[in-house]
Amino acid sequence: MDNSKQLGESKVIKLLIKFSIPAIIGMLVNALYNIVDRIFIGNGVGSLGIGGTTIAFPVMLVMMAFSVLIGVGANSLVSIRLGENKQEEAECIFGNAITLMILISLVITIIGLATLNPLLRLLGASEQISPYAKDYLQIILVGGVFQSVGMGMNNFIRSEGNPKIAMYTMLIGALINTVLDPIFIFVFHWGMKGAALATILSQLVSAVWVILYFLRGKSLLKIRYKNLILKPSIVFGILSLGLAPFAMQLAASIQNLIMNTSLSAYGGDIAISGMGIVSSIITLMIMPLFGINQGVQPIIGYNYGAKKYDRVKEAYKLAVVFATVIVVIGWIVTRVFPKQLVYLFNSKDAELIAFSTMAIKSFMMFLPVVGFQIVSSNYFQAVGKPKHSALLGLSRQVLILIPALLILPRFFELEGVLFAGPLADIVSTVITGTFIFVEMRKLAACQGTVLVHGTGVGREDLADGI
Repeated sequence: MDNSKQLGESKVIKLLIKFSIPAIIGMLVNALYNIVDRIFIGNGVGSLGIGGTTIAFPVMLVMMAFSVLIGVGANSLVSIRLGENKQEEAECIFGNAITLMILISLVITIIGLATLNPLLRLLGASEQISPYAKDYLQIILVGGVFQSVGMGMNNFIRSEGNPKIAMYTMLIGALINTVLDPIFIFVFHWGMKGAALATILSQLVSAVWVILYFLRGKSLLKIRYKNLILKPSIVFGILSLGLAPFAMQLAASIQNLIMNTSLSAYGGDIAISGMGIVSSIITLMIMPLFGINQGVQPIIGYNYGAKKYDRVKEAYKLAVVFATVIVVIGWIVTRVFPKQLVYLFNSKDAELIAFSTMAIKSFMMFLPVVGFQIVSSNYFQAVGKPKHSALLGLSRQVLILIPALLILPRFFELEGVLFAGPLADIVSTVITGTFIFVEMRKLAACQGTVLVHGTGVGREDLADGI
């Protein structure tokens, strides 16, 4: 069966497993870039080294946000166009996306390097942590284009129905990073610079792998020179659909910045380093959910374009179930083995271990509800409703979490920072549940119209949404 046609004909649960498992593995592998760096840095450089990566993380999230803006936005359009059998339009979107990825990543690199010192001060780096953050971040910025191309273009491999190839892209890079990290840190004694160099070299290999995939002629989408020339209408469409996940990533960067400054004010360098460990563990728990999103997105997008709304609903519900199971398992692990998780990063600094263990229990209190919230936000983006997706995604990281981080510490100091997370999780889930309930009812009504009249309901009929 044709790779794209299977999205509208094969059993939904088989498709979700086929697409999501490689994507989950890929996202976990992608998470290992930062986590492995922190593990080796924590054991080879110390707690200030972990603090340096924590300070640099908001900038890395901004870089990732722009990769997501283009990659996911264009991928949504490509999935829908393939569902409508519009191959030429899909390839034009693909080509424009490549050009945008390269241009934007180069601009970020130039701006970041030119403003590095004031940027670190803005991010809340103390005099002790700043040298570690600078050594790490300046190399990460230089390799930004590798991350953008490798991560962004990998989305299109999934759109074609080749999730295993997409998984290999992430796996190759992470394995290289894991091998190079200890060599550069413990053998060559390059410290923070060694960890950053290992990261960008591994991202370079991933980028080359993805480009070769599309140049070998076996891909459904082809890289054509004429499609690399930017077209305003296509650029606008990509940016529009990529806005929701971009806003979520950007919000995560702002949230990390605000959190770091609050941690610095109320807990000092140990608190910054400790939350670096906590964020790594959270990333490990959350990244599989984004893998599910990546796996279900082409299924939902294709069937939405083909007006098979019963398959859209089935794919969404299965994705929610899978996501919830994953976060519940992760939550149980954090309740039972919090100290053991911290030991992976540093087993010698008693103060760091004590704070990190307490922070894990507090900040991840309502982790089990996050699966539903993240998958439901992604649903709206997959069906071409970026405004709904943006609102729901931002409800957790901006509308609730950031105000909580600004207000609660004024009354509860360090505990206020730690309890801002669970507050945002539970409130945003309630908001998302309201939106998705109304959306599912509307989708059911549109499905009934198709069955009764035997005619399709266009996307414009559904676009009015909630």
